[in-house]
Amino acid sequence: MIGIFDSGVGGMTVARAIEQALPDYRLVYFGDLARTPYGSKSPDTISRYSCQNVDFLLARGARLIVVACNSAASVAAERLRATYDLPIFEVIGPAVEQAVRSSAGGRVGVIGTRATIRSGVYERLIRERRDDFQVFSAPCPLLVPLVEEGWLDKRETKMILRRYLAPLKQQQVDTLVLGCTHYPLLKELIQRRIGDRVKVIDSSRALAADLRDFLTTNPEVAQTLSHRGEGENLYYVSDVTEAAAQIARRIFGRNMELRPADDTGDQ
Repeated sequence: MIGIFDSGVGGMTVARAIEQALPDYRLVYFGDLARTPYGSKSPDTISRYSCQNVDFLLARGARLIVVACNSAASVAAERLRATYDLPIFEVIGPAVEQAVRSSAGGRVGVIGTRATIRSGVYERLIRERRDDFQVFSAPCPLLVPLVEEGWLDKRETKMILRRYLAPLKQQQVDTLVLGCTHYPLLKELIQRRIGDRVKVIDSSRALAADLRDFLTTNPEVAQTLSHRGEGENLYYVSDVTEAAAQIARRIFGRNMELRPADDTGDQ
């Protein structure tokens, strides 16, 4: 199976994109709601959680891992690649590539958790590709808890977004990277507040396209993955909440069975 993990429900936007791009493959997802958010935690803690999450997915049949959490990808991806002998994909690279292609004026904004912004990974990777670009970053620590609580249309969320995005508007960015997989759930609000002329980058579809291309050109890996005819996709969370169930229904457009992490039912 294709294993996907995130600090909560935001990574389900990635899982949904992969479902659409690779409908014949089975997925197993883990959302660590009990320990979310990751972005306020130390790099050592995030790396430890990430290894635990990969172990969880491997025990349930994963043979390829997608890190659908920007905080984990920014500080733990290299450790995961050094620790596990299997393909590991993450959400940052595809977003960087799309931002570089999309920016007409070379003024790119990035919003993310404290851990992601502190790592400087987006600025480093964008400038490796285009050293004439300017990158302006803004940590947005309150957005993940608001999304996890389902406060997608609340007045308070709109006010906080306006405050977070104001410095980037002042810098006149032409492209804005959503450096957290929770943020696509707020994409419409973000677009209205950053302005219609700004291209907003969501890495989910770009990552799904990269994964599809990889499996097409690496059939020996594709052959190790189970297919939908062998069972359904599995969605696990470390804490089952009604808010998470509602957000999952919103992302997938259908009722979702969110299994508790200690569920040992059929795979």
